[in-house]
Amino acid sequence: MSVMRLGYVHVRVTDLEEAKSHYGNTMGLLEVANEGNKVFYKGWDEYDHHSVVLEEGGVGLVKLGYKVSESSDLDDIEIKATRFGATVERMAKGDNLSVGDGLRITLPSDHVVEIYHEIEYLGTETGRINPDPWPRFRRGVGAPRIDHALITVEEPALVERFFADVMSFMVSERVIVSNENPEVIGSWMYCAGTPHDIAFIKGPNGKLHHFAFALESWSDVLHAGDIFAMDDVPVDVGPTRHGITRGQTIYYFDPSGNRNEVFTGGYLTFPDFPSITWTADQLAKGIFYISRELNERFTSVLT
Repeated sequence: MSVMRLGYVHVRVTDLEEAKSHYGNTMGLLEVANEGNKVFYKGWDEYDHHSVVLEEGGVGLVKLGYKVSESSDLDDIEIKATRFGATVERMAKGDNLSVGDGLRITLPSDHVVEIYHEIEYLGTETGRINPDPWPRFRRGVGAPRIDHALITVEEPALVERFFADVMSFMVSERVIVSNENPEVIGSWMYCAGTPHDIAFIKGPNGKLHHFAFALESWSDVLHAGDIFAMDDVPVDVGPTRHGITRGQTIYYFDPSGNRNEVFTGGYLTFPDFPSITWTADQLAKGIFYISRELNERFTSVLT
């Protein structure tokens, strides 16, 4: 069984036209389909049909989609998720635009995760034959792909166990109360060799903290910061770097208030990667290594 990566993030937005300007012009994503009150986007270096879905009507996360390597993985995950006690239902081809059969799982934290194998292939903007390193006419930030999402959960240890037992994710880094009290208050988990493909911290169930776009370099992060200033995008924190994951980052908000992140760097993970532990008294340094400060907005604003 193999979950390969985060495939798509589906979020609600209050004003679809404002959101289209942000994700299309500022972030430079490519609009690939429009279906009533939904718009579908992909990054220029993503092969599959879409990676971001915007749905008008509110704010926050609708669901996350994870792609598996084999269709038989769906059966394996269904069995394991059912044994775990999660709510599982089959989704049919066509339930999601351009996505094949799959599973829809409600996590113990009330978040919805969809697992699928087949999705329409569109290819990248540079192609597969003698490709250039990037498309000449990138807009705005020019985000090549999505990277990860961070959600809030009431029981981080339980959700960590779900991703480990059901989806074979592994822990790259974990925050505990203290060395004397190993209660988990945050977890960063991976399936694809990056520092994290999903992360969660203690908080209310069903909420989104942020979802992130991968950039290629620290220079690209600084370029993104310039674009945010030009387009009056509200910046939460950054540019700075993380202690946890060692990545470089800017956090910012879309017009509806959903938090986004641009992320680069970090380390490689492998099946034998030893989990890193942080204690709660060092959490501010873990999140924002340079300033070692967490602002109130970063810990309280969720959608």
